[in-house]
Amino acid sequence: MVLPDTPQPFPELEMSIQRKKFEEAGFEIIRAEEAFRPIRFSDVGAFVWFAHIIEWEFPGFSVEKCFDRLLKMQDNIDKNSFVEGTIHRYLIVARKKD
Repeated sequence: MVLPDTPQPFPELEMSIQRKKFEEAGFEIIRAEEAFRPIRFSDVGAFVWFAHIIEWEFPGFSVEKCFDRLLKMQDNIDKNSFVEGTIHRYLIVARKKD
């Protein structure tokens, strides 16, 4: 929403890719889970804080650079009470094969 032309950081950090790497390295996968969960912001300030603390997800972000898009985000919040994105997490539990 604020940096639309930014490529996805770390595209290789997908569960299927990492699981394969573990298996190729001789690990047995004991458990593998993946989740795509919503993340909501009802305050532009909270989003700005979030974008600053995980800067690898928002490279080059600044309030000044993204000001017009942040104003549009605020308009969406005013209309819908929040803006929503998606977070992606995965878990791999593995052990080295004997």
